[in-house]
Amino acid sequence: MHTTDFLLRKIQAGDDSAKASLISRVLPAFNRWARGRVPLRCRAVVDTSDLVQTSIVRAVARMDQFESRHPGAFFAYLRQIMLNEVKELLKRESRVGETADMDEAEMPVQDALAVSVGRDNLIAYEQALATLSVEHQALVVMRFELGMSFVEMAAELEEPADNVRIRLARALKKMASYMES
Repeated sequence: MHTTDFLLRKIQAGDDSAKASLISRVLPAFNRWARGRVPLRCRAVVDTSDLVQTSIVRAVARMDQFESRHPGAFFAYLRQIMLNEVKELLKRESRVGETADMDEAEMPVQDALAVSVGRDNLIAYEQALATLSVEHQALVVMRFELGMSFVEMAAELEEPADNVRIRLARALKKMASYMES
């Protein structure tokens, strides 16, 4: 099984067959993450699977511009594209004179993360996540937002699962420290 970074390099080298492999690799985790991300007031207009598909199509279309600086960067890239799609949807669906609640874009309705940290703490979580290095951000996103197991993360990062656990623990400790201050 190839890593996402390997497939990205193949795509950027012109191998179109690697696109299908990349999509089949990231789609299950991305679908898990995206479930419940569409705000309630927009669900009559768009389905989550449509936003997932649009996000992946946009990401793949921009492969010539994407630079993977670390393992897991593509997942963070997809996450940001999807959040931007939701924010744009909120802007379009806002009534005239009403402002879109941008925090709603980051607050999933049925997300395990929201259940575990609570809706009120999601903003603090996002702020703490932003303070981490991109490598640590990727670990947190892969584990808690994409629901990847340590074995899946280890395969993606091409390192032992125990190393992934240790690095994730360090990232979480930094986040907790930030959130306490």
